[in-house]
Amino acid sequence: MKKTIPLYEICTIDRTVHQDLMVERLATYQDKHYANLHKPHRHTFYHLVLFTKGKGAHTIDFSQFKIKPYQIYFMAPGQVHSWHFESPMEGYLVHFNAGLFSTFLQRPDYIQQFQFFNGNSENGVYNLPVDLHDKVTSLMEAVLKEMDNTQRNLDMIRVLLLELFIHIDRRCVNEKTKNIPQQKLITLNQFKQLIEKHYRLLRLPKEYAELMYITPNYLNALCNDVVGKSAGELIRDRILLEAKRFLTNADMDISEISYELNFQDNSYFTRFFKKSTGMTPEAFRKKMTQ
Repeated sequence: MKKTIPLYEICTIDRTVHQDLMVERLATYQDKHYANLHKPHRHTFYHLVLFTKGKGAHTIDFSQFKIKPYQIYFMAPGQVHSWHFESPMEGYLVHFNAGLFSTFLQRPDYIQQFQFFNGNSENGVYNLPVDLHDKVTSLMEAVLKEMDNTQRNLDMIRVLLLELFIHIDRRCVNEKTKNIPQQKLITLNQFKQLIEKHYRLLRLPKEYAELMYITPNYLNALCNDVVGKSAGELIRDRILLEAKRFLTNADMDISEISYELNFQDNSYFTRFFKKSTGMTPEAFRKKMTQ
């Protein structure tokens, strides 16, 4: 019998909530949904969770993170994740569809400016500085209060969430990169956006360098300097991640996945996958579905 990683929409989790938004205390959410939380699954929506108490682990796109109090996680649609709680948890959880912000401030891409929503698990986990604890929890309490208001105003909730995002962006994201020249960050971000757009067709750093009007050597040096990986590694990492995501879908056979990722044939895809992970695609799929 085939096993497919479940894909959840907000309305399938709780039919009583607003179609674009769900906000809940983590303890309440855990009580209602833990039977599904500890199994690998994915969402069609953006997701964030702030832990204030408890311990355990969170696996996002096949990388595991140890949960700590006042740690916040951000996820984009399509990422595969699962929770592994070792104690009762406290905190806050927010689900929202892209539509919640797409028409706000006449900026359809407003959310995309925040690095933590780019779908990279390494950019989506932050330990909050102590002096930010009260501010972030007060914002989450204000969101919950507005959600319970009989005259609920979605614009108020949008503003509160955006304030939260901006605080995290300033204090956590920018803190990591404050010693890196701004121009390098802009160029690297442009490269990552191009990878996201073209990774199924463009495989060589020189192809991206041409689109960016820079030399392949400069692009490679930049990537090594800022993230400690070559440009080629970043491209291969993105292809590998999508391959793993496809492999969690038991309805797709290896030839379909190979075709979707634009490999010449199944054997080429298998060699690529095994060289990167140490196991065949079939072995990885078996491990994930057990």
